[in-house]
Amino acid sequence: MKAEPRIIKKYPNRRLYDTETSSYITLADVKKLVLDHVAFRVEDAKSKEDLTRSILLQIILEEETAGAPMFSSDMLSQIIRFYGNAMQGMMGSYLEKNIQTFIEIQKRLQDQSRQLYGQNPILNSEAWGEFVKMQGPAIQGLMGRYLEQSANAFMEMQQQLQAQTRNLFGSFPFPNFTGAKPEPGDNEPDKG
Repeated sequence: MKAEPRIIKKYPNRRLYDTETSSYITLADVKKLVLDHVAFRVEDAKSKEDLTRSILLQIILEEETAGAPMFSSDMLSQIIRFYGNAMQGMMGSYLEKNIQTFIEIQKRLQDQSRQLYGQNPILNSEAWGEFVKMQGPAIQGLMGRYLEQSANAFMEMQQQLQAQTRNLFGSFPFPNFTGAKPEPGDNEPDKG
């Protein structure tokens, strides 16, 4: 049976209160909960509104401004452009699945490094760094192939959605709508 998430209350003065430890905590403490895989929920102290996403976004913002950002300005701009777009829901799911796959690849690589270097936690962090350096080209190749497959799957999904839309709305008398007839180049392999 799944345990209830730890409740963190956010007060109007912006302070966070951990109900499990009966003490005030900081965003750094919440980040540690995330890193330790502790299930928690941040809620408004009065309204009980779920503020977890807002707090997690604050942590990401702090990490991004700390000097080693993960997201480029271009990437953030592209993400912003998906808000309000018909593909917004699909993009969120797509990114979530890609991150999950990346985590699985990372786990496999860590398992391989443990087989090579053993379970010693002190050696393991250093050994992991060495292992990643040695496996750099292989990791890049693996990620490149994965991203190519992922992009192809996304394009196929987009083509299927377009075909379904044509079939769904093809019988309606919309001006300039081609109906169920495929557009030139749809579902045809690129010959260029």
